[in-house]
Amino acid sequence: MEFHTTAQSPDQTVSGPAWPVSRGYAWTVFALGFGLLLSDYMSRQVLNAVFPMLKAEWLLSDAALGSLSGIVALTVGVLTFPMSLMADRFGRVRSLLVAAALWSVATLGCAISAGYGEMFVGRLFVGIGEAAYGSVGIAVVLSIFPVAMRATLSGAFIAGGAFGSVLGVAVGGAVAQAAGWRWAFAAMGIFGLVLAAVFGVVVKESRLTPRDQPHDVTEDGPSPTPLRGHLPRLFSSVSVVSAYVGSGLQLFVGAALLAWLPSFFDRYYDMAPAEAGAVAGLYAMVIGIGMIVGGVASDRISAIAPIRKWSVAVTCSLGSLLLLTVAFRLPVGPAQLTALAVGSLLSAATAGPAAAMVANLTPASVAATAFATLTLANSLLGLAPGPALTGTLADHFGLIGALRVVPLVALPATAAFLVGRRWYERDLLRLGNPATTAESRKPSEVSS
Repeated sequence: MEFHTTAQSPDQTVSGPAWPVSRGYAWTVFALGFGLLLSDYMSRQVLNAVFPMLKAEWLLSDAALGSLSGIVALTVGVLTFPMSLMADRFGRVRSLLVAAALWSVATLGCAISAGYGEMFVGRLFVGIGEAAYGSVGIAVVLSIFPVAMRATLSGAFIAGGAFGSVLGVAVGGAVAQAAGWRWAFAAMGIFGLVLAAVFGVVVKESRLTPRDQPHDVTEDGPSPTPLRGHLPRLFSSVSVVSAYVGSGLQLFVGAALLAWLPSFFDRYYDMAPAEAGAVAGLYAMVIGIGMIVGGVASDRISAIAPIRKWSVAVTCSLGSLLLLTVAFRLPVGPAQLTALAVGSLLSAATAGPAAAMVANLTPASVAATAFATLTLANSLLGLAPGPALTGTLADHFGLIGALRVVPLVALPATAAFLVGRRWYERDLLRLGNPATTAESRKPSEVSS
């Protein structure tokens, strides 16, 4: 069984032979992939900036508004696995281009929606377009960087979702206030189409092949290889399943914050849509910074004892529970905003460590499919139900009442990470991934 990471060990330096392709091209691909991820989430989250406008114009309930947000994540969760499997077999670059074009065109469709039903259909197609982007994009990035950078890169790449949310909410709110909510959607769609065109010109499938491996791919994509022997490895260990579940549950918290903070500032701080979007965008940026910090901390803290990745995840999950619970019980004012900021920083910081765990516990030959499985868990357990259930609770208990319930989801997320921590080292040794077996031996080597 071959892995893209066979020649690399976690303690290698990030220079020389540890780079599967040239360093400059790797960072170029990362930058363009990150840019498309920004577009992905800008198209997804611009809706949240115009919630107040849609609520007033179409007389929608909070549950209906939440469904317009949740349908995208739900569609991503349902379709990400089959579409990522196709990308692994028939070409990741081609799949990324088709995905970006589809979500951009669908966002333009949202701009001309005449009512809730048409908007729902448009959002559905946004989700179809975005279904495989996150999993395939991160698989492409990790395949051309050193193994030792996995958690950092995973956190940074996934943080693109939060930064895209910043731009989608902030820019969308400003455009909506200046020119109407329809132009907010139109701007996001045009931006995505331009980025997709640049990506298609620069990134080629054949150039993504690691330099130390046979060039068995063509310009049109990799040669199809049997995957049935690899697919069981996606669920072959307790620790990888725990990473899927813990990551998904914890992102319930982050997704709820991203979707409802603009409305929170609009209702409880009496901010106009542009101002509420800008302030919520700052908090979305804090969530993204937390993803990067979580990944960097995971790589550094686990350099000697890899099992500490799980400790980082547990600490972030429990920290978000405590701080957000306090934040939403404080009165409106600076103390609440401060507690909310620190809680937001930790709310999705588990994303980097969880993605690195999945990468270490699954074969590189099905990397996109493995990350699709992670995306499926993230979507079905967190990104889809987070906004929708929060909206349903808000209809019954008010938005602040709903936001007080949201942090409690961190409790089962913590439990999942603790289970994964217990099984991680033995699972690495049992699975025998050449890139990670050496990693799992580090603690004993240090102690000896």
